[in-house]
This record gives sequence, structure tokens and C-alpha cells, in this order.
Amino acid sequence: MAGLTAIVLGAAAGGGFPQWNCRCPVCRLAWDGDPRVKPRTQASVALSADRKSWILLNAAPDLRYQIDATAALHPGTGLLRHSPISAVVLTGAEVDQIGGLLCLRERQAFSLYGTGETLRVLGNNPIFDVLAAGVVSRQVVALDTRFEPAPKLSAEVFAVPGKVPLYLEGDDPEIGGETDATVGVEITTDGSRLTFVPGSAAITPQLEERLTRADVVLFDGTLYQDDEMIRTGTGSKTGRRMGHMQIEGPGGSLNALAALSRRRIYIHINNTNPILVEGSPERRRVEAAGWEIAEDGMEIAL
Repeated sequence: MAGLTAIVLGAAAGGGFPQWNCRCPVCRLAWDGDPRVKPRTQASVALSADRKSWILLNAAPDLRYQIDATAALHPGTGLLRHSPISAVVLTGAEVDQIGGLLCLRERQAFSLYGTGETLRVLGNNPIFDVLAAGVVSRQVVALDTRFEPAPKLSAEVFAVPGKVPLYLEGDDPEIGGETDATVGVEITTDGSRLTFVPGSAAITPQLEERLTRADVVLFDGTLYQDDEMIRTGTGSKTGRRMGHMQIEGPGGSLNALAALSRRRIYIHINNTNPILVEGSPERRRVEAAGWEIAEDGMEIAL
């Protein structure tokens, strides 16, 4: 009996892991071939109810390589042009969420779903016109409203605390606002429910309630500590300033979501995050709390 299948195409935050220009303590292990760390591409998930038609949650800049690595997304045999990718659902317009759309420009039909704000950003950038309007349909989805991006799959996007994309920030951007610029996605089929939240600046009671309903939660694991990038010398912003809550400490997701009883997986993990290191104290702590660490190629069956 077919059910919901999810394949993690990429588990890392923007820049991937190891980041191409970084030798922070965690990236250094990857560059040196340490077996305790596994390279990861930028965050995206493929889902299907029949293993024939697939939807993508976000289109990472690494999408071309992710398709290569995922047999389920290869063109069908005996056909000149074909792709099992029937739709892409966007959670925002950050570069690591939309950059891979440019890899899908060879006049292959699929549907592109996003909020009004996300599709407005795409519409204002003519480079995305390579997705021919007569071939790729852009579908505006309203918050908290069900739609069907693929056979037997029902989806709903919902606001999470976040911010506008980095390249659209002004001098004083609002952090933590709940608008259609940053959303999570809930996918259901045959009573199974998966919720994908790759970025959230906080957990509100409404978000916690929604996550509690899910059989599987893929949640923002960007930084272990809020000042992680400052301490490692790799950046000048806190996680919250970037629209991401930390894992550890007061206000962190580890404590805030301790009551979740279903399967929970950290995704969108920054290259500086020590949970990427198997056996590290930080990794052991999140695993002891019942969390898994997403990696490329992870398959989830519901």
C-alpha cells in the first residue's frame, strides 16, 4: 500500500557543507576527510504518495546534483523528455530556496507554488522568466488553505516567525514577524502528516500546536547556539538576526519542542554547527533528546 515517501535531497543551510570557502572547525573536518562528518547540499525535500509523481519543497542551488544523486527523480526510460518532478512548493524567496529553479528551465512542465509575496519576488526578477510561462504554471497559495500539488498529496503553507530574504532587507528589517514571506509546509496523505519548517525565528503556541499534529517534523537546525557564527569568526550576526532560532539554551528549539512525541529531524544545518559531527557532545545531546540529524539521501516512509 502506497504511503507518503520523503527523500531529503539536501540537509545543509545556505552554502552547503562544507561551505566552499570555509575552514571553520567543522568544515575543516570535512575538507580533511574525517569520517565523522558527511558532506551535505543545501536544504530541499522530495515527496510522493505513489513514487511516480514527486514534489519538491524548495529548489536549492544544488538541485542539479541532487537530481543526479536521486534515482527516483531521473527521467523515465523510453521517453525523449520526461521528469517525475510535477511541482515545486516554496517556503520563501531566499537564494537557497529558489536558486535551483534555474536548473529546471529546459521547457519541462511543472507547477510552481508559493505565497503571493514569494511569487512577487520571482516576478520582479526577469532571470526567472527562463521558466516559460506557457510551460511552468505559477500558482499563488494562501496561508492556511489546502491545495493539491500532486496526486494524493494535500499541502498547506502557514506563516512562521521570520524575515524577508537577505537581499531584500532594508536598514532595519523586522525579525520574527509572521507574514507570507516565510512559511512552513504541511503535507498530508492517507492520514499521514509531514511538516517542513527550514527557518523559524521563534516557536509560537500556534506553531507548536501544528508541529504536535505531525507524524514527522523537519525543523530548522541552522545553529546550535545563537552566537555561533560570531564565536567562530565566520559572521557578525546572531542566528535570530538571520531569522533562525538556536537549538541549545533558553528559547532554543531543543527545550521549546521537548514535548513533541513523534519523529523529529533537524534540517537546514549550518556548516558551523557541531551537530554535524557524529559523536560530538552537541550531537549526543540532541540525539538523547529524541532528535535525528538530516543527511542527504535520507528516506522517510510514512
